[in-house]
Amino acid sequence: MVEGEMSKQLQDQINRLQQMRMQLQMIIQQRQQVEARLKETEEALEELNKVDEKTPIYKSIGSILVKTKGKSEVVKELQSDKESLELRKNTLEKQEGRTKEKLNELQSKVQNALSVSSNSSSA
Repeated sequence: MVEGEMSKQLQDQINRLQQMRMQLQMIIQQRQQVEARLKETEEALEELNKVDEKTPIYKSIGSILVKTKGKSEVVKELQSDKESLELRKNTLEKQEGRTKEKLNELQSKVQNALSVSSNSSSA
């Protein structure tokens, strides 16, 4: 193999490695955002458990607060949100794991190629 071809192939792998690192960072950020929303939802549900059915409850819609029909309606809505967020979090965790595996494989390939090319050029 001609050395120029090897460096082109190696450069492509390095570019893919950088893209994959950026992709992993985006997945991690998304997971963290989902986890934060999930925590907020769980805290809201905990607070709702402390109040009785007759307590007026308001929810924020944009920049206004709207009185809800009742506690049970809000609890159902938050439970649904919580389930969706948990599902999204699990999906992102799996995606993060797969991306880390691929990243490690590609990193090993690049490191091996770099060590082989440096050994052949020093010989």
